[in-house]
Amino acid sequence: MMEWTSDEIMTVAAARRLADGETCLVGIGLPSTAANLARRTHAPGLVLVYESGTIGAKPAILPLSIGDGELAATADALVSVPETFNYWLQAGRLDVGFLGAAQIDRHGNINSTVIGSYAQPDVRLPGAGGAPEIASSCGRVIVVVRQSTRTFVDQVAFRTSLGHRVATVITDLGEFERHPGGELVLHRVHPGVTADRVRAATGWELTIADDLAETPHPTAGELGVLRHLEATKGRAAQP
Repeated sequence: MMEWTSDEIMTVAAARRLADGETCLVGIGLPSTAANLARRTHAPGLVLVYESGTIGAKPAILPLSIGDGELAATADALVSVPETFNYWLQAGRLDVGFLGAAQIDRHGNINSTVIGSYAQPDVRLPGAGGAPEIASSCGRVIVVVRQSTRTFVDQVAFRTSLGHRVATVITDLGEFERHPGGELVLHRVHPGVTADRVRAATGWELTIADDLAETPHPTAGELGVLRHLEATKGRAAQP
């Protein structure tokens, strides 16, 4: 059996949540890696949209930013940023929003603005970007984030994006689903991870599903494609 890292199983688990034929607005970083993995494995018809205006991007390498030329070079269409948001996103044409987070609370609210007070923050984060619109306008939202009590907090320091459309959160420890009451509930733990370990990395009193399951192991094929993708990071596209 192949070995894998916690980041690898998190990325594989996130990729599996994307279906063939869906339209996905992708954030840079772990969400982009997972979305590109999905397109190369079980969802070849997945349409990747980046907020810079690249519709149907098919990057051969992992982009470093939404302005990476690889996205424009491989897209089906290039549109303006206002058109991306006004026509595609806010009009409800995108099935899935795929986001990261610096902090997330039990209701899926996301902070990507500051840690500490807004006026005098301990840490100034990159900011909202398009995340608030993505979180409020996509059909559903998937968040990918490494889990600790610093990221899974009882109350976010700043509510950058509302969590009412966050359906799933994938971490390096397990998989969470939103329940009808609005709270994120642990439904799966990754192999080798216990519910107690997930509870210790959560900043609120965690609810665990009665039918708690284990994430299926990554396949050799998934890991092979993922590692090839990771090896392309930062590499210039070949003409």
